Amino acid sequence: MSDLLFEAKGVEVTYGASKRLFGRGRTGVRVLHGVDLSIRRGETVGIVGESGSGKTTLGRALLKLVPLSAGIIRFDDHDITHVSPETMRPLRRRMQMIFQDPMASLNPRHTIRRILTEPLFLHSLASDRRDAERQVRAVLERVSLPAVALERAPHELSGGQRQRVGIARAVLMKPDFVLADEVVSGLDVSTQAQVLNLLKELSQEMGLAMAFISHDLSVIRAICDRVTVMRFGEVVEEGPCGAVFDAPKTPYTRLLLDAIPLPEIDDAWLTRPLPVLEPAV
Repeated sequence: MSDLLFEAKGVEVTYGASKRLFGRGRTGVRVLHGVDLSIRRGETVGIVGESGSGKTTLGRALLKLVPLSAGIIRFDDHDITHVSPETMRPLRRRMQMIFQDPMASLNPRHTIRRILTEPLFLHSLASDRRDAERQVRAVLERVSLPAVALERAPHELSGGQRQRVGIARAVLMKPDFVLADEVVSGLDVSTQAQVLNLLKELSQEMGLAMAFISHDLSVIRAICDRVTVMRFGEVVEEGPCGAVFDAPKTPYTRLLLDAIPLPEIDDAWLTRPLPVLEPAV
C-alpha cells in the first residue's frame, strides 16, 4: 500500500465557463492554475494564503465538490478525476469535511442525535438504533460534549460546541482524510486551543490525513507537518513547516510572515491549562 493518500497534479478550476457553440461561449474565470499537492497517510498539510488565493477552492476540488477544468486527482492510488457520483459515493465516507461555520452545515430542524446517527445508517456503519446510539455517545464523550447535547438543536449550543459536533460527525465516519476549512476562525482564543488540540489528538489516534486551511500562520505551525503557500491560484512555496517559516524562499511568504508575526515557538501552547481568574471583589 502506497504511503501517498491524496495526489493532485496540474489542477485547474474555472468558474463561470460555458460550453462553446458555433464559436460562442463564456471562457470563465480561472481560479486555480495548475496546482500540485500531495498528502501522505497520517500527515497534516496546512494550506495558507490571503483571501482569494484559491485555498478553499483547492480543498473543495480535492473532495470533488467543484469540477476540474484540467488536471488529475488521485485518492488512495485511484484516479477520481472523472468518476461518476455513484462511484464516488462509497469514497465519500472516507473523505470528510469540517466547515468554517458549523451552524450553516447543521440542519437547524434536527436534534444533534439525528444529525449524528443518520450518516451512520446512510453509510451502513450501524446495525441498528442501539448500535448507532452507542457509537454516537462514545464519540460525543471523546469530543468532550455531554450526553444531554443529543437532545439539543444546533442553535442551543455555543459556537465551540457546534464545532465539536462537526468534528464528531466527521470522526463517526471513520475517514482516512479530513478537510478542515478555517474551523477555528470564529472562535475565541481559549476555545480555539481546545478545538485544535482535539483535532491534533484525533489525527494521531486515528492516523488521519488532514488538509488544514487557515489564514492564521501560528495555528498552521502548531498543528501541521507541512505547509503549502498559495497566491492567485498558484502554489508559490511548500515544505516542512519549520523550514518554510524559519527560512522562506519567496518574497510573498516573507510578506505573510511579516504581516502576521508568529509567537515564540512553544509546543505546549495548545495543552497549557487556562489561568484561573480570581473573582472581582
